[in-house]
This record gives sequence, C-alpha cells and structure tokens, in this order.
Amino acid sequence: MAKGNPRDYYEVLGVTRAAAVEEIKSAYRKAALKWHPDRNPENKSEAEVKFRECTEAYSVLSDAQKRQIYDTYGHAGLSSAGAGQGTLSSRISTTFSEISLASRICLEAVGGVDAAAHSAVPICDTTCPSRLKKPPQA
Repeated sequence: MAKGNPRDYYEVLGVTRAAAVEEIKSAYRKAALKWHPDRNPENKSEAEVKFRECTEAYSVLSDAQKRQIYDTYGHAGLSSAGAGQGTLSSRISTTFSEISLASRICLEAVGGVDAAAHSAVPICDTTCPSRLKKPPQA
C-alpha cells in the first residue's frame, strides 16, 4: 500500500461503513484468499501489497476502538495513535491531567492545600509531603 495516499479501508474490503463485524470478517477472508502471495505466483509483488492492505484494513475495522478512531479521524488518527501520540481527545485529557497535577504541586508548595482534603486525590501516594504533615489539632 502506498504510504502517501492509503486507500479507504472500507473500499479495500468492499464493504459499506455500516457493515457489521461478521460482514467485515467475511469480506476479509475473501480478499485474503484472493490476494495471498502463494495463490498469485505470477504477480507476487502486487499480491503481497494487496494482501498487506486487506490485512491492515481488517485489523482496523474488526477492532471497535480502532474503527471508531478511523471513522472519526481517518488514517491520520490511526497514524497518530500508532506513533504514541493518541487521539486528540486523549491528548487533551492527558494535558489537563498534567495541568491539574502541576496546580496541586504548586498549591502544596505554598501551603494552599489541606492535607485531609488532599488525601482523596488518587495521584498523591503515601510519600507525598502534604500527606506526611500532621493536621493541626483542634
């Protein structure tokens, strides 16, 4: 498959976007048999490319999470996820988690976090300085 301009996975398998998993599985089996390199010795290099293409399409469309990413973002969403970058929503979630943690650390440094209230935050473990402080006795 050409890296610069990959074909639509639904087109590769010859199914519609509304296809059920069983229909996708059946289409993959047909395509895999048709393009298996051992069944196409006269045109082995093209068969290898087509076989990899249909296998890649099946691996995405048969997995509910990958299929959702593909349907939403196309090939770009999958290449980002494959490169460890995640989808846009997961990157945003990670960024906000990091900001929240940084804010808590800053508040702890200036004494703006109550240790008793802070104990409910799962990111903070038992070695966190704010949890080691004893609350003032009333």
